[in-house]
Amino acid sequence: MADEEEKKPEEEKKDLEASEENAEGEGKSKRSKLKKIILFVVLPLVLLILIIVGLMLSGVFSSKEPETPSEEVPAEGQEIGAEENLGVSFFYEIPEILVNLSSNSKRTTFLKMTVNLEVGKQEDFVHLDKILPKVIDNFQVYLRELRPEDLRGSQGIYRLREELLLRVNLAAKPVVVRDVLFLNILTQ
Repeated sequence: MADEEEKKPEEEKKDLEASEENAEGEGKSKRSKLKKIILFVVLPLVLLILIIVGLMLSGVFSSKEPETPSEEVPAEGQEIGAEENLGVSFFYEIPEILVNLSSNSKRTTFLKMTVNLEVGKQEDFVHLDKILPKVIDNFQVYLRELRPEDLRGSQGIYRLREELLLRVNLAAKPVVVRDVLFLNILTQ
């Protein structure tokens, strides 16, 4: 019996050590669960809040409408300028342009296009008639440096429109060309 009583404290010690190891394992698993919760729940929420605060401070969610200048009624004998009368547009047609595009291959690629220019006053046509050769030259110089890849997709056409608008406005000063409108574009 004495042997049995001596074994009991040893067994109790082993049981106690095993339960302590289980408690440590549970503590580690609880810590890892806590880390996962912080990583996958708390951190994204904090980032989302910071993004929203940043957007609010930058004015993206601003409910204020931009201030518009008050409309002035012109006195008798005065005309309303093109800037004040944006609803009226006139279209000046540029003759068809045909250029070969820059290419690394032996195959030649051509661009054929017809363009209209949008202006605010019909009186601008006289000035545009005088500078038409300069406008066409600016267009041709730019277009000859384009590659067929530059014209792919709507983004390519948008860049082309912006570049042509920039060039025509530089050549047509003081006339302001509002937009470049493509009637047709063909690459072959």
